[in-house]
Amino acid sequence: MSTSAAGRSRGKAAAAETPNVSAGRGTARRELVENEIYEQASRLFAERGVAGTSFQDIADAVGLTRPALYYYVKSKDDLLKKLISEITEVSAAEVRAVATRPDLDAAAKLHMIVRLSAVRLTAHPTRFQLLVRSEAELPAALAEAHLTARRAVLKSMTGVIDEGIAAGVFRPVNARIAALGVLGMGNWVAWWFHPGGRDNAEATADQLADMAVNSLRIRNGRAAEDPGTAIEMLRENLNRLELLVKQRPEDPARPPVTGASAGDPEAT
Repeated sequence: MSTSAAGRSRGKAAAAETPNVSAGRGTARRELVENEIYEQASRLFAERGVAGTSFQDIADAVGLTRPALYYYVKSKDDLLKKLISEITEVSAAEVRAVATRPDLDAAAKLHMIVRLSAVRLTAHPTRFQLLVRSEAELPAALAEAHLTARRAVLKSMTGVIDEGIAAGVFRPVNARIAALGVLGMGNWVAWWFHPGGRDNAEATADQLADMAVNSLRIRNGRAAEDPGTAIEMLRENLNRLELLVKQRPEDPARPPVTGASAGDPEAT
């Protein structure tokens, strides 16, 4: 092949690649602009409320004209819908996916759920703040979707804790109250964590997940340092025993199980 022919060949190849490169750059730029829109809109909604924030306010904060902003989002309500969906519906789907994994025990599931939530909140705290401050202003359909997602998260979390109690991994507590407590602990991250501040996001997420699991674990082998601790541990064991009795009602047709075979369904 001659030098001129090789040059023409390389030129054709470069020309063929140019649209893909341009498309990639265009996609990357669009993602950057959209993320900036989401962050600025979240901040404004959280500070001023939905009703107090105009489409022009968002355009000014991002540095776009109003017509240019329409290129990325259709309306203020459309933007709000995307933000709420990411915070609630996507979160609910992730929690449900973890809660139903057959390869994890309850402790691992709870750890993963809390960690995922914490990572999300450390990355975008203002998006959660806007949701809390704007709940009363949400359009009816969006408010209903948000409520449904919240209930789904609570249901999944409660199910994981119930699973851990039944397996003897967690203490016999009220699973719903425990789930609400764990969720509340995680949600507060949005108020005190500041990206780029002194706290590390990954370390924060790990510590919160560890705290959530350890707050529910049965304390096997723990010494009773004082009478109060001993009584507390006895109560926990009694609660667990009562739970097991309720879960496995005795069959009146079977003789009572005693001695070494107690609790073994295959012993009689």
